[in-house]
Amino acid sequence: MRRIHPYSEDEPDIPAAYAYPRDHWLRLNMVASADGAAWVEGHSEGLSGRADKRIFGLLRGLADVVLAGAATVRTEGYRPARPRESWRALREGRHPAPPIAVVTRRLDLDLDAPLFTEAEPYARTIVITTESAPKDRREEAAGRADLIVAGDEAVDLATAVSELRDRGLGRVLCEGGPRVNAQLAAAGLVDELALTVSPLLTGGDAARILDGVASHTPLTLAQVLEEDGFLFCRYIREAQDEAAG
Repeated sequence: MRRIHPYSEDEPDIPAAYAYPRDHWLRLNMVASADGAAWVEGHSEGLSGRADKRIFGLLRGLADVVLAGAATVRTEGYRPARPRESWRALREGRHPAPPIAVVTRRLDLDLDAPLFTEAEPYARTIVITTESAPKDRREEAAGRADLIVAGDEAVDLATAVSELRDRGLGRVLCEGGPRVNAQLAAAGLVDELALTVSPLLTGGDAARILDGVASHTPLTLAQVLEEDGFLFCRYIREAQDEAAG
């Protein structure tokens, strides 16, 4: 892997390249085709490659919590994050792996799935839902996961992120999907976009990485890495970058 922006460097320090600038930070991590598709035949796997999977794993290792929408969890067959030897130094002073937090308005989840039954006690899966979700489903979810109720009819993501921070989970890695991404951007919660551009044209009707309510988030291109034709772009929200500097 090589760095091509903001300067050229062979074999850069990848963990340092993606280090969180502060403890409260929300990063979107997405892959898209060269023509902007967020999936191939409904799955992101067709856009990925060896280097992308390596970055994907690293970003999980750096995060306090992994956030994903219910549709992404179902489609991609989410399981609990498992500790990796390569994470040992990254997670010093923290639990060996981050919990998964699932955003679901109606609690239409399989609570018997491995994501809930195989999670370690230190990384118990978190369910973020609404007051309008069926009471019996909320009670069942509370028995299988840590439950956060944020919002009445729709999930209030600002409240959800605040609740995660109150649990000491301030470095949030969101893995989508596009609808959750759009909601986070509209709420002004996105600090960073880590975007892998896959060297592939797909056409079709796949969503973009944001699919939903319109928003306007100016970004600064902080870095670009490259391997095997894949571009790994790191964009920082301009206002946040200025405040940090």
